[in-house]
Amino acid sequence: MREISKGANVSLTALSEDAGSVVVSLGWSSASGAGDADVSVLLVGEDGKVRSENDFYFYNNPAAADGSVQLLGKTPTDSGDEDRIGVDLTAVPEEVARIVVAASQYGGTRFGDLDGLRMTVADRSGEPLVGFSIDDASVETAFIFGELYRRGEEWKFRAVGQGYETGLAGLATDFGIAVEESEEPEAAAEPPEPGGAVAPRAAQTTAAGTPGPAGSAAAPQTAQPESGTAGGPAAPGAAEPQVATEGTVSPAAPQAAQATAEAAGPAAPVGRPPGPGAVVPAQARGPRTTRKKVTLPKAPGKSLAENESWRPARLFPVPSLKSDKEREVRATSVLLSVMAQVPEFGRRLTAAFGAPAGRMQTFTEVSLPHGDTPRRPDGVIRVERAGKLWTALVETKTNGNPLRPEQVQQYMDIAARRGYESVITLSNDVALEGTAMVDVKVDGRRKHKVGLWHLSWAEVAHQAQLLIRHEGVGNAAHAWLLQELLAYLQHEQSGCHGFQNMGPAWVPVRNGIEDETLCLGDPRATEVVESWERLIRQVCLRLGGELGQKALPVQRVRRGSDPLSRRAAAAERLCLDGRLSAELRVEGTSSVIAVTADLRTAKIRTSVDVPAPEGSYPLVTVRRLVRLLAEAPADLHVESLVEGENGPRGTLERLRPEPGDLVPRNGAAVTGFRLTLIKGMGNSRGNTESGFIRSVDEAVDRFRQGVVAHLGPLEARAGRRG
Repeated sequence: MREISKGANVSLTALSEDAGSVVVSLGWSSASGAGDADVSVLLVGEDGKVRSENDFYFYNNPAAADGSVQLLGKTPTDSGDEDRIGVDLTAVPEEVARIVVAASQYGGTRFGDLDGLRMTVADRSGEPLVGFSIDDASVETAFIFGELYRRGEEWKFRAVGQGYETGLAGLATDFGIAVEESEEPEAAAEPPEPGGAVAPRAAQTTAAGTPGPAGSAAAPQTAQPESGTAGGPAAPGAAEPQVATEGTVSPAAPQAAQATAEAAGPAAPVGRPPGPGAVVPAQARGPRTTRKKVTLPKAPGKSLAENESWRPARLFPVPSLKSDKEREVRATSVLLSVMAQVPEFGRRLTAAFGAPAGRMQTFTEVSLPHGDTPRRPDGVIRVERAGKLWTALVETKTNGNPLRPEQVQQYMDIAARRGYESVITLSNDVALEGTAMVDVKVDGRRKHKVGLWHLSWAEVAHQAQLLIRHEGVGNAAHAWLLQELLAYLQHEQSGCHGFQNMGPAWVPVRNGIEDETLCLGDPRATEVVESWERLIRQVCLRLGGELGQKALPVQRVRRGSDPLSRRAAAAERLCLDGRLSAELRVEGTSSVIAVTADLRTAKIRTSVDVPAPEGSYPLVTVRRLVRLLAEAPADLHVESLVEGENGPRGTLERLRPEPGDLVPRNGAAVTGFRLTLIKGMGNSRGNTESGFIRSVDEAVDRFRQGVVAHLGPLEARAGRRG
């Protein structure tokens, strides 16, 4: 991979012969665990402006209809988070001169608060082509990381690395997007109307739609493009941006209101609610697409069955499955058929692997020549676009069976010889960043490169749930198909339940902790730490599918940290104190949920720290907190956080009649509260009802539903006063 500096540019064609489709990644880490940013992409013409609202892509408008751009969402890495964007350069309209890749922050944070700011561009096979690291970020709340631009018949990448103090609003104005300040920022915290779309969060701007004085000096001075490209400020004579009327940021598009009127409706997906001072699109009362999206109702309709023993007919029945081979064949066929019939779903699963947006067909049990004995991959995916074919071989495992390296190696060799683009492995296991699921050898002498990718069944279920419950699909039949797929994956006999066993090292390590015989440096402790990371990532996938928001594990690391060293340190802590710890955060919230499994006491602790509203009276705050937790479990432990000492604490059951017991007797200032639930863990290896993995799932669910779900009003109050 070539590293370039700020302002430099490089030809993607010169770096790879397979750069027609690329994956752009933006990465960062946060020492506090609370730092985050929203990615946005703008398609810009020769005049430096977007052509219409459809050229602005963000989390609530994540994909272009022509497949040229698709936001693939956040992915946890060993050093933090990474946002990935699929760009099919062959599908970008001719009138688009530049593709600007940016990110914006919210909640008073700045890019200087993040570590490891970095942008990389990889080709279709996943091979990194070019990287650009940013080390001079400070007070900016929006940042242009880089841009892809045309140079004759080729595409080039430029490292920009310039920011705005005025956030997304300042950036948006420069590209022809109208912005207006909301006169009542607190009202923006209310959820939108059903079917309402919400744009990325940003700092407030002036009513004229221009950056405020504080940010005027921070507007980026992008390096001038080479001949034939455009950049910098708007060209003279360009149309003035239209000023919206409801505290919005939106491209000047007269047809937006009409599109909204046609698309709004109870079945349309609900976007994430904006925070105070958020900048939202002009058509905030409706989705940003002219096509109505269908989601399934949260509550099922009344059953017509005579009694509860009747079971609904299923499109994909599973009770007859008796062997692992049957499970693999059925699961592969079910998944691939739904991918081909539901375009949004098929595209969602393959875009990250470099597949173009096009007509998809899927096949099972295909015979392919390989020496004297033909090989039969479990499935084949083919996508056609503009007369060109993209092909991936699929190898499936269910019921916790491991992938076989020699089998995957054979498929990699077949794909390379036949000119196929990818091999996709699918199993219950969850991949860790930087850790290969299977070890394969790649012949560097071969001109054609093959990408090796992995999906977990948990991720497949996560994407299906996001589409049918939150984001919507093209029609009701597609939504029903995804619902049937989800019912199949969640059936106890499907074998597609995701990561379900802590591995062979789990029992020896747990026994060694209980009888205090586990020694420092035992490699089995590192294996358990890796399994714990996989479990936490699967918990995040399930949680994100239920909430419709990305849930990610938090990595409190600094730039340059080594993942192997971090895991070794976690293994050492496990040997010393017998604890596995992790943190996770739901995107769009400030709460960081801590999960600790104490193997010595067989207890699982879930906790969250809630800041106290600044300037409020302690007694008023604790009473408000207890009222908010009226429906929380009585055994919830509540502790006042007092700087430099242990604060008062007690169970919610004891504190409800006497909330004043949380106020320190010595008058010390209360900075916040720590809420903790404690649950016993299962004793088996994790593949039964009482297993450790199920215990962690249940602990997180109980804590989120019983505690975290009630804290929104207190957090919002703290945010406004802070």
